Formats: sequence, C-alpha cells, structure tokens
Amino acid sequence: MSHKSDLIATDIDAYLKQHEQKQLLRFITCGSVDDGKSTLIGRLLYDSKMIYEDQLAQIEADSKIVGTTGGNFDPALLTDGLKAEREQGITIDVAYRYFSTAKRKFIIADTPGHEQYTRNMATGGSTADLAVILIDARHGVLTQTKRHSFIVSLLGIRHVVIAVNKMDLIDHSEEKFNEICDDYRGFATKLDLPDLHFIPISALNGDNLVDPSQNMPWYRGSTLMNFLETVYIGSDRNLQDFRFPVQYVNRPNLDFRGFCGTIASGTIRVGEEVVSLPSKQTSTVKSIVTYDGDLDEAFAPLSVTLTLNDEIDASRGDMIVRTGNMPKTSDRFDAMLVWMNEEAMKPGQTYLFKHTTQTIPGTVDSLKYQVDVNTLHRNPAPTLNLNEIGRVAISLSAPIHFDAYARNRGTGAFIIVDRISNATVAAGMILDRDSAGDQRSVWEDEETARGDGQDELSVVSPDERQARYGQKPATVLLTGLTGSGKTAIAKAVERKLFDAGRAVTVIDGEHVRRGLSLDLGFTADDRSENLRRSAHLAHAINDAGLICIASFVAPSEDVRQKVAGVIGADRFLVVHVDTPVEVCRERDTKGQYAQADAGELKNFPGVTATYEEPQSPALKLDTSKQSVEQCADQVIALLVDHGVIKG
Repeated sequence: MSHKSDLIATDIDAYLKQHEQKQLLRFITCGSVDDGKSTLIGRLLYDSKMIYEDQLAQIEADSKIVGTTGGNFDPALLTDGLKAEREQGITIDVAYRYFSTAKRKFIIADTPGHEQYTRNMATGGSTADLAVILIDARHGVLTQTKRHSFIVSLLGIRHVVIAVNKMDLIDHSEEKFNEICDDYRGFATKLDLPDLHFIPISALNGDNLVDPSQNMPWYRGSTLMNFLETVYIGSDRNLQDFRFPVQYVNRPNLDFRGFCGTIASGTIRVGEEVVSLPSKQTSTVKSIVTYDGDLDEAFAPLSVTLTLNDEIDASRGDMIVRTGNMPKTSDRFDAMLVWMNEEAMKPGQTYLFKHTTQTIPGTVDSLKYQVDVNTLHRNPAPTLNLNEIGRVAISLSAPIHFDAYARNRGTGAFIIVDRISNATVAAGMILDRDSAGDQRSVWEDEETARGDGQDELSVVSPDERQARYGQKPATVLLTGLTGSGKTAIAKAVERKLFDAGRAVTVIDGEHVRRGLSLDLGFTADDRSENLRRSAHLAHAINDAGLICIASFVAPSEDVRQKVAGVIGADRFLVVHVDTPVEVCRERDTKGQYAQADAGELKNFPGVTATYEEPQSPALKLDTSKQSVEQCADQVIALLVDHGVIKG
C-alpha cells in the first residue's frame, strides 16, 4: 500500500515517477514466540494509516472472534492470515506486506518465532537489508532471540533494531530496558552486527512506533518508523565486483544474440571489457537492453540483457564478469549451513546444489562443527538436524564461480535440494577459506591453545570424535578359513553401516598384503607380522573415531590376543566365521586348497597349517547356514549390544 499524496489527484504521472524512484528497504521482524512481531507490523501500518478501510473493518470483526486482545482491535491479524495461525495466535509461515511512505518503499517479512519454524525465518531474512528483533520486556533475551540474532549475523544483515516490546507490561521501566540492552550487548559482541540500535516500544498501544511515546519521556531516540525511513543502506550492496550469472540466451533472430539475467553485484557500462566463465573468452559490452529501452549503465539488482561485440561461448549457468576482477572457481569449499529438513543431513549423500543459475550434484563431505546458539560455542556433532547450524566441507561434481558470502551475498549463497523429494533441505553461505586451505577444526585450535604440555598424538579427543560420528570406535575381526565368507560379510556390514550414516571402513588381509605387507610371505612369523601391522592400522582407524571391520584368516589365537592388546580389549571384538572346510573348498575359485593339498602352498590354514578357533568369540557365524545379509545383521546387532552404535 502506498501513502496518501496530493500528487495522486493533481498529477498522477508525477506521482508514479516519484514512487518509482523511491529507495526500497526490505526488512524482517523476528524474535521468540509471542514477542509481538505480527502485532508490531499491524500497528505500524495502522498508525501510518496504510490499511484500507475494508481491511480494517474485517480485522476489527475478526478481532472479536479469533483475536488475542479480549475483543479489542488485534493488529496481529493483518499478517497472521492462516487459519492455524489465528487459532493458535502464532506465526507459522512468512507473511509479506508491501507499503510505502513519502520517503521509502518497504517490503516486510513477518517471520515465525517458534523454533520449529526457524527455517522460515532464515528464508525471510535471506534478502533483507534490516532486521527488527523483538524482545518481550517481561522475559528478556531468550534462546530463540539468540538463535535469530545468530542467523541475522550469518545472513549478513548489517542493520539491526532491537525492539524491546510490551514496555506497558513492566510500567515502562527505564531500568529494565537498560538491563535488557546490556544483556543483549554482552551476547552480541560475539556476532557481526555492525549497526545495532535499541528502541523501547509497545506494539499493541503504538508507543514509539510512528509517534514518540508519552509514557516513556526518558527515551529520546528515534521512533521505529523514522529509523526505517532514514537508515542508510546505500553502501550495503557490493557495487565493485561485477557478477552476471547467465540465465537465458535470447536469440529471436539472426541479428540479435543477448545474454539475459539479473546482475548479482557490481555495475557494468557499455564498452567495458568482460570475460565469460568458464570459457574465459573476452569481449566488450555492445549494449545493455531492457524492456524500457537501452541503458548506458546497469547495476545490481537490475534484470538486463547484455549484447557483446564478439561471438563468445556462454550459456545458462555461465557467469560474465570483468577482466581483472574474477570470482573464485572451485568444486570444493567450506560453508555455513542452516539445515531446514526434518530428515537429518547425511554426509556423503548426493544432493543438488543450486548456486546462481546452476544446479550441480554434490555432497557434504564432513561436518566440521555445529554451533550452539546459546553460547556460540562450536561443538563436534555427527550430523545436522532440523534448524541446526554448522560448518561443512562441500564437494561438487563440477566447479562453480563464487565469492565469499560476507563479500557478495549474490554469489556466496546457495541452497541444497533433495534429489528424490525435490525439497529444499538447507541454505548455505560460502566462507572465505576453502576446504583445501583450512582442514583444522575449531576445537582442534582450542585444544592446542590450552598449552597443557602433554605430547599427544592428536589434539582431538576420543569423546569429541564420538560426538562427531555418533558412535564409539571399535574393530571387529572376522576370522575364519579361506573361503568362509569373511570378506563378503565385512563388505555387507560396511554397506549397511555406511547407509545408516556411520563412519566405517574395511581392511582385508589380502589387500594389506598387496601394499603394507608386500614384503611378507606366509610363514607363521610373516602371518604374525602381517597381523601386527594390520593391528596398528586398525588402531589408527579407531583413533580417528571410525569403526573398522577387519577380514583376516588370523589362524593363531596367541596372535589374536596380541592384536587385542594393540587395539585395546575394550574396543576389539572377534567374530568367528565358522563355515565348514568342505564348503570353503567348494567356494575356492583360485584353487588354493588344491595347491595346498598338492604341497604347493605351505602353511595354508586348514590344510597344511593349523587354524586355532577363537576361545571365546563375541559371535559365531556360519555362511553355509545363513545368508551374508543375515550374518551382517548379526554383526550390526553385536555392535549395538556393545554400545558401539545405537540401534
């Protein structure tokens, strides 16, 4: 809705031109549930006389039925339009309202306060220039206040107004207001909020919204509306780095070929030299075409069509930039992620990554840490659940052209889409440092900084790794005769655990001999040495927090006990694959049993050497009576029983 102007009656063209040239401010309202966000917007529009008479009459009628003000005028109903919102008196989805004053045009996003709908708050704030964070004066700074403040900082919103609401319920106390401000400042020092302001208000009564409050003469600052009209946002946009993601190639006839899209950042002029990525072909701008005619200069966020003086290769997903001012190009980077899906993030699973005009398959390689929004501490975690925030390392199937989000929101932002459901599961902000140059996690730095003088192999503790992967490290030794099915079971267990999101790997005796133990033979001593090396390998894998499934003949009970000593008896499990030797012989595709029978293979367990059965294995399997899948399920059940993983 637009403000009333005398020009509407006298010169409509002049009015429309004046309205078109007004600067647009996008802002969000956020905070904890019941802090009064919807009431604030409704009252702001009501006091500014920006509600149509029929709307006002309808809201007044609805206030008597579903209002929360005892039958009086309820401004919150202006934005809470969903039936479920009115029934519960809460905001569920993002509600957008458009209005203007004599100085500016506004787009308001009323975002939910419930933790359950934090993802909607992040969506509403992704394009905002300013955030109004409400705090209930009775309750002060709450967890959700901190959560929204952190997301506001993460989204790069530079201008923040802390509106301490419901001052009428605490007798307009200046002391209480100052106490809340000090409390919030103490928390906000850890955030990137460069332009922070505090205003005491009563959204229901209109105090300090449009007009100064008579009830709080001690406050001499700006009203909320005056601040919204005057806050300077001209320097917020990146006008230095020209980035033009190509959305469409317009070829209506033989004489015209233009590249259509929205300028993500920067400015461009006719005659300037540009380069197309990834082809790196250069040209100069011939014309800047719009629906209203050609321009000499264009800037973000205009939608334009660029024609060039040379025929260069560029299509949807490519990016046109200035020569000498190039974005980063890589298929790997680190990012902060806000997880928006009820199904937890699965590191290693393939998702679709939408960045500018590109959609590329990729994976979240690892979660480096999760952010505790209460303390802003960085904690190890195995995954991200709904509304959780963390730093991740990402790998894509093809390179993209990007800038750090802190520098350029247009090319530093992306979303993650589930390939099956096509649902948006996360929003991401690319960080300055990429994966290749920043492998150390934050808690590693914190451990190093303690300076306790202990010479430890790793500065990451076992508890931290357990929290990261959601499991305890363990080695499962599958031991049995050649052909018993050890390796098949090991691979099946690995597949099942990996699909369940576990960090697991397999080491196999035959593969170890091809590399680590290439110099060893098959004597008893050599078999013992092979197991010794493999035990230290499994120990290192466990120290990294992983589950190790080891498939070895391991014929000597004494050597198996030594392996337990190297790995640690508390995380070593022996599974005897007790398949009858007759069945093992039938499965022998390499002819090893026949060679052993002929005396060609010395020290072959079960034929020319003794195989000592484990004295007290944690589990005994027989692949002649059970399928590999059934055996694998029993191994996983064993891990559950020993607390290695949760069932």
